[in-house]
Amino acid sequence: MWRALRLSDKNLRFWQVALLILILLAWHVASRNQQVAFFMGEPIKVAGRIWSWFLPFGFGESLLFPDGLPGNADIYLHLGVTLLETVLAFVIGTVLGLACGLWLALTPTASALLDPYIKAANSMPRVILAPIFALWFGLGIWSKVALAVTLVFFIVFFNVYQGVKEVSPVVLANARMLGANQSQLLRTVYLPSATSWVFSSLHTSVGLAFVGAVVGEYLGSARGVGYLILQAEGTFDVNTVFAGIVVLTAFALVLDGIVGKLEKRLMKWQPRQGETEKL
Repeated sequence: MWRALRLSDKNLRFWQVALLILILLAWHVASRNQQVAFFMGEPIKVAGRIWSWFLPFGFGESLLFPDGLPGNADIYLHLGVTLLETVLAFVIGTVLGLACGLWLALTPTASALLDPYIKAANSMPRVILAPIFALWFGLGIWSKVALAVTLVFFIVFFNVYQGVKEVSPVVLANARMLGANQSQLLRTVYLPSATSWVFSSLHTSVGLAFVGAVVGEYLGSARGVGYLILQAEGTFDVNTVFAGIVVLTAFALVLDGIVGKLEKRLMKWQPRQGETEKL
């Protein structure tokens, strides 16, 4: 039984790729029907559109575009704008969420005073703030960054707040007995306790930062992948819509992978599950 489990673990990547190929084949077969293709697109044309965005000339043009090469979008400019908005929102939202979460977790009076306002702000559908941010910051990148920050901030804030609150009273008492002051407690007890909570929130925050940036581009922009998708929707070009979705998903996975590598590096001190069970 355990041998079979180990073999399946080794072949996990193979089965993941096989599942993706199976989904693409099913999509390709279903898209042979013109009605299905109108609503769901065709995977070959979606791949062709992505190819034309990144490599507009070269192999595969006649195969992917029998009716002629479609008009090229300057994907590098649009993608650069969307990635810049996403990274700025991710960094700003994370820093603000970390700072506010630590501050309120360590100051019970301020936490009790601001609690209803924080819950009210978190309950608000943040998408409705997009027109207000556009009025305040204009139609440039900062209105999109502001919207995405509101999505990232609360995820990080609540995880940091909960992580600090979960610190063991015994650990705190022992640290104080050893003469640790407040700054030493923050550095050696509170922050390590909150770190695992922070990284669990960052994986979700990457996707939300993309959501905020793209939604902002939908509501008012002349650049960005969200703008390209909106233009394609206006002409019922479903293949370009799916191409934009694939590109955004791929880069979201790249950013999530970077967060995962950073997490492994910073969380080396944390024992693995198997080691914990042995202890």
